[in-house]
Amino acid sequence: MKLTIDNFKSMMNLSLANVKAREEEFSKLDAIAGDGDHGTAIVTALTIIAGDAQQGTEFPAMLNDMGMGVMMKTSGSTSTLLGALFMGMGEALEPLGVTDELNAAQVKVMFRGGLTGVEEQTKAKPGDKTMMDALVPAVVAIESCDSEDVKELLKAGAEAALKGAEATVNMKANFGRARNLGERSVGFADAGATSWACLFESFYQGLE
Repeated sequence: MKLTIDNFKSMMNLSLANVKAREEEFSKLDAIAGDGDHGTAIVTALTIIAGDAQQGTEFPAMLNDMGMGVMMKTSGSTSTLLGALFMGMGEALEPLGVTDELNAAQVKVMFRGGLTGVEEQTKAKPGDKTMMDALVPAVVAIESCDSEDVKELLKAGAEAALKGAEATVNMKANFGRARNLGERSVGFADAGATSWACLFESFYQGLE
């Protein structure tokens, strides 16, 4: 199975719906050690991103518009990181000459580009109790999957992101306000990792 631009639009619509359904959960997790607004912030960002995606006709331009749009229309770290993800995806695909369909190899390039874009915006690494604990394992799992079926790639990414998010329960926070808690930050999942795991699960579900 390849990834068509219509598939991708459906994935983004489902991502918005699923994240919106868990908005309160994400904000409650964030309230333990942060501002308590992560649910609202990611719903706001994904509303813009999913809306911009619907206008796309070719992957690189659509992804760049999605990333640029959310960074121009709203502010905050969530919007910056999501914007960097999608802009990185678009920039990675530009040299490949793709239009409205991606094969498995091109999907891998796309997600690696997205991760690279995010890494340019944050110094956080896996183990720091951030969204990187979901994003990095997801991209590595996608790249490591041998299947030519994009659905199988996204399934691998979703499973790895979920495991990564669950692992943050036992981590001490090293970034954001949560790091001020020290050892007291251990015992609950990171809001960003949990919401980004939901995002990758939605990508997979959007192809079912």
